[in-house]
Amino acid sequence: MLRKLLPVLLAVVGLGGGLGAGLFLRPAPEAGDHAAGGAEPAPAGGHGDTATEDAEASGHADEPEDGAPEYVKMNNQFVVPVVEGGRVAAMVVLSLSLEVDAGNTEAVYQREPKLRDVFLQVLFDHANTGGFSGSFTDGSNLITLRTSLKEAAALVLGTVLKDVLITDIARQDS
Repeated sequence: MLRKLLPVLLAVVGLGGGLGAGLFLRPAPEAGDHAAGGAEPAPAGGHGDTATEDAEASGHADEPEDGAPEYVKMNNQFVVPVVEGGRVAAMVVLSLSLEVDAGNTEAVYQREPKLRDVFLQVLFDHANTGGFSGSFTDGSNLITLRTSLKEAAALVLGTVLKDVLITDIARQDS
């Protein structure tokens, strides 16, 4: 009888210990989190912040203010080989984001294949002219690269584009 009761007893003790540890280690509720029974009273209307609720109900809670630019992160990194003497001497990995007018995020994602194509062409040209050799993170080198990327993206997106941002750049030498 004890052989059958001991595993069940250990399972209950383990479950209770896990539950207790989970409750003890959970993060503190945020100031605006009323779902967990926060101590903040509701406003006089009794339904929370009506401006926020109206925006969420209409599906516009995450839209920026009028005139504020949006930043669109390109989905994948760009990998550029640096060829010296007929062999790959290094690999450069970049992440790009685009600054566009408000409400144009979807237009960027619809044209992403074309954008990736023109960006890769600019990056390969930059690598072939020695732009990723030596001090490739020098300010003037990055300004040249960013300007070339912006010009290429403007051919695809037009006046919607405000700027091209290089969010990450790294070079791995072979």
